[in-house]
This record gives sequence, C-alpha cells and structure tokens, in this order.
Amino acid sequence: MADTDPLLCAIDERGVAAVTLNRPAVNNAYDGALVDALIASFGRLADEPGVRCAVLRGAGRYFQAGADLTFMAGLRQASDQDNHDFSRRTLAAVRGLQLFPRPTVALIQGGCFGGGVGFAAACDIAIAAEDATFALTEVRWGINPATIIPLLVERVGARQLGRYALSGERFDAIEAQRIGLVHEICPAAELEATGARIVDALLRAAPEAVTATKRLIAVAADSPFTPELHDRIVAESANGRRGPEAVEGLASFAEKRPPRWYRSS
Repeated sequence: MADTDPLLCAIDERGVAAVTLNRPAVNNAYDGALVDALIASFGRLADEPGVRCAVLRGAGRYFQAGADLTFMAGLRQASDQDNHDFSRRTLAAVRGLQLFPRPTVALIQGGCFGGGVGFAAACDIAIAAEDATFALTEVRWGINPATIIPLLVERVGARQLGRYALSGERFDAIEAQRIGLVHEICPAAELEATGARIVDALLRAAPEAVTATKRLIAVAADSPFTPELHDRIVAESANGRRGPEAVEGLASFAEKRPPRWYRSS
C-alpha cells in the first residue's frame, strides 16, 4: 500500500486495524476513490478473523472535510445512473463502517464536516480533540446529507439533527458531546493516547462476547421487543454463560491474571 493511496490500513500484532483517511491535501475530502477504498477495506477487515477492533483517523490537520466539491461538481455533469451509483456506494461505505462486526473508534481532530460527521457517527466510539469543529455543511452548497440522515437520527436524534442539518452552522467539541455525537473530549496532544486507552479496554474484553454484544445492540435499536427478540435474548444469554470465553473470563478473574485473549502493546 502506497503512502499516496486515499486510504491506508495496517493491522498490528494485537489485531488492531489502523485505518487512515489519506487525502490531507484536500483535508481528506471524499471522492469516488476514497469511498471505494472504505468499502473494500472494511469488507476485507470484516473477513479477517484476527482483527479485534478498528481505529479511524484522518491524516493531516482535519479528520474529514466532507465531500470533495470539485469531484461533486463533476458529478453534476454525469449521467443519472452514475449519480445514483455514487450515492449507493457512499451509503454502502457508511453502512459498512456502522455494521462492521468488531468495535470501531474514531479519533477526530481539526475539521469534521458533512460526510465526516457521518463517518464519526458510524463508529461505535468517537473521541474528539478539544479543537475539533463540526458541521453538516451540505445545505450550504445546495445539496442534502441524505446518505447519513438515518444514521444521525439514530445517533443524536431528530431534534438535534434538525438544527444542524438545516442550518449548516458549525459547532464545537463540547456541543458534539452534549448532543451525543462524541463520547469524550481530550486535548489535541492527547488524542492518540486517549484512543490507545480505549483500544486497550476493548482488547481486554472477550472477542466473541464483544461481537455478540455489538450485534444485539443493533438488533435492539432497530426492532420492537417481540416474542422472537425475547427468545433470542434468552438463548444468547444462556449460551454465552456456557461458552469457552466465559470459562476463561471467570478463571482469569479468579486467578487475578489477564485473560488469554488480551495482548498489550
């Protein structure tokens, strides 16, 4: 993988995937190549059995500046089919990140605009530097954030989304935390260390238990509490207690040692 690729991805010996949006010259604004790279990379990572979690970063000053407006201007001249295809791929990139089976962490510095807000919201955990600035800028350019609206309604609610998606105004990290877009704020110089602390906590958790928990959160968020969901919850709870991870987890606690699935940096 070349340093000039729009997306960089590396997996360390612990199974932590570092995924970097890599168009710093345009503040990591997304175009077709970056969207396709996101789809391909998270598709590959989902099939890698040793991957424990993924950390999403932006190279350079910004996390992600939304759509590349030069690329978008070119799409205006493209066919209806090409425009629909790009929207489908953009939605697939966001959904692929949201539905990735292992935990995801976004580390947000500088600007996080438009689609970048969607990428941050798609991650399970979002950490922002104190200097991070957010905005859903699409309406300022005469377009709309259709591909990330359902996700943002789920994450921050329709009321909060209505203000920022309709006005396009900027808001800071404190407001992003208040509305539920990010979980934690830290000094910019401590962003990597804060991310490392979160990753270490994820690595201490049992891999299959984490995957099952993430899956159940998604099901519970999307589904009414039907008899079928009741039975599924009961079965997963009962089966989990009898699995090998439960045996090892309880043994490690009793013996005051790290579980076998944990590898420190």
